[in-house]
Amino acid sequence: MRCGVKCFYVTIEKEDGTTLLPVYARSTVEARKAVRREYGKETSIHSVRTKEINI
Repeated sequence: MRCGVKCFYVTIEKEDGTTLLPVYARSTVEARKAVRREYGKETSIHSVRTKEINI
């Protein structure tokens, strides 16, 4: 794990409905990029919310 990493909860639209995904990234932009890399550029992202982790 890298320094400054937070847990972001990303809500995306998939074929079977909306899904809430935990993504570990430094910023919301990085979290969106990680989701698009995993699920494709056509993925519809509804929201990105932050939850900090204490290490």
